[in-house]
Amino acid sequence: MQLLQQLGALDGEGRITGHGRRMAELGLHPRLAHMLLKAAELGLGYPACRLAALLEERDLFRGSAGTGEDCDIRSRLALLLEGGPSGKGKDPAFRVEERDIQRILAMSVQYERRLGLKDAGSSSGQAWHEACGLLVSFAYPDRIAKRRADGRYLLRNGRGAAFARKQRLGEASFLAVAEVDDEGTEGRILLAAPVELNDLMRYYGSHMKEERQAEWNEEAGTVRVRLRETLGAIVIKERPVQPAAEDFTKALLRAVATQGAGILPWSGKARQLQARVGFLRRLSDRWPDFSDAALAERAEEWLAPYIVSFRKRSDLESLSLVSILEHELDWELKQELNVQAPTHLTVPSGSRIQIHYDQGEPYAAVRLQELFGMMDTPRIGYGTVPVIMHLLSPAGRPVQVTADLRSFWDHAYFEVKKDLKGRYPKHYWPDDPLQATATRRVRPK
Repeated sequence: MQLLQQLGALDGEGRITGHGRRMAELGLHPRLAHMLLKAAELGLGYPACRLAALLEERDLFRGSAGTGEDCDIRSRLALLLEGGPSGKGKDPAFRVEERDIQRILAMSVQYERRLGLKDAGSSSGQAWHEACGLLVSFAYPDRIAKRRADGRYLLRNGRGAAFARKQRLGEASFLAVAEVDDEGTEGRILLAAPVELNDLMRYYGSHMKEERQAEWNEEAGTVRVRLRETLGAIVIKERPVQPAAEDFTKALLRAVATQGAGILPWSGKARQLQARVGFLRRLSDRWPDFSDAALAERAEEWLAPYIVSFRKRSDLESLSLVSILEHELDWELKQELNVQAPTHLTVPSGSRIQIHYDQGEPYAAVRLQELFGMMDTPRIGYGTVPVIMHLLSPAGRPVQVTADLRSFWDHAYFEVKKDLKGRYPKHYWPDDPLQATATRRVRPK
């Protein structure tokens, strides 16, 4: 459907056009039919018929001497247009059987009749030679290609392609590719012809889209804006323009989208909020996705309103990500967040201990003596997830990690107590931790 629309055979609604009906009447592949009709309008019907006959065959001219090194379709067409049947074999790069040449010429004559060409006209001169690439582009508009800086080509359809061997044709800025080997990640160009930029602008201008691209230039510390005319995936031409107010916003959003949300001014509280929401999102899909990847992907949706007045990248430092992300939560979710993923845990000693969410499972690090009297492990996340307790010595060093406090008191505590009492004899080490008074001091008052 997309190809037929590019050929003008179908309109935007998928209905056949008058041009499409004329294409169907020719009884050829739609690519070749479109090329012949367009060529006839330009007075290039005769070489177009020869070219169509060439393209319908396998490449007979990829002969033993040339070994496929010459990918320029113009050299094939020259033999048919200028050499004539009696001139075959004059070019040492090609060795073609006379019967194959005669078959191609006979097919070309049939196309001339279908096209209604009464006077073939002169085949001499450079008109056909210069227009060959344009004619190929009429048949293969999806394979118009632009040369990249490394010598490879980018096709209109987004595919990459390159020549297997270096050749003169590979210096052309734009190509129309008639045959490409699509195996592998990058296509191999087998037959092509150069096409002029002026012809692309003239005959494909209505297919082009104009887009304004704003990007931050790190060295200059400002926005640079370019106006681009694109044909599918390729940029036909571009020019710099003065940035407007909205360009700064777009450039900042693009920087976040391409470089990631990590370029934003994350504070410890902002990362904690992100991790808490991420923890609850794993338990319920009611929660938004605050991951760096998701935030970068939809930066325009949540970040744009806060940066409309920014004029340089350093302005991002003034953002309060905690406030912005909290604004993404409705009142109900905010209340639920504080209950189901609290920032702190109050232990029997009265201390408020921070709960960490940055390592997958939530955990809290607290001195063992502050937990005396706490029978069970605190649970959060709708009562389904225990807070992993990192139990510390009086000096703040880890001595045990557990997700089951009751089991720790019943079994492991007495071994831990024996070790800690030897190292910290002045501290309080009761025989019954569940009935003892929790303390932040050496001993309870």
